[in-house]
Amino acid sequence: MDKMPITPDGFIFLQDELKRLKNDERPKIIKMIEFARSLGDLSENAEYETAKDRQAFNDKRINELETKLSSCVVIDPNDIKNKSKLIFGLSFEIEDLDSGEKKVYQLLGPEESSPEKGSISIESPLARGVLGREEGDEFIVKTPSGPKEYVLNKIF
Repeated sequence: MDKMPITPDGFIFLQDELKRLKNDERPKIIKMIEFARSLGDLSENAEYETAKDRQAFNDKRINELETKLSSCVVIDPNDIKNKSKLIFGLSFEIEDLDSGEKKVYQLLGPEESSPEKGSISIESPLARGVLGREEGDEFIVKTPSGPKEYVLNKIF
């Protein structure tokens, strides 16, 4: 399995979600199943089916989180000293060469990215286009509306 880069905050967030699912959600679901069983005939028991579905969803998410956490490589952006090339964790400013519009993003892992909050996943097309570039480099990103040209203005 490939290693997934993640910030310390992102790693803690995933750990906290895993703990919540195991320590809070799982016991609640078990109680829901016990209650539904007490109602009698399970073949036509909607409460039982709902609880079992919720249990399956919860268990699936627990397995996903355990797999992700085992493949994480924690990288603290504060420890990155060399900012000559854009790498995971760093922030950057790009400029659309057609419109002149400038945007600032931080390059994070898929579990932490939130474009509306200014962070993009290293797996996104934009990130793949800009990753490893230096300030002043121009690059092209394939978008659904066609290729877009950008320049990497600043790394910080």
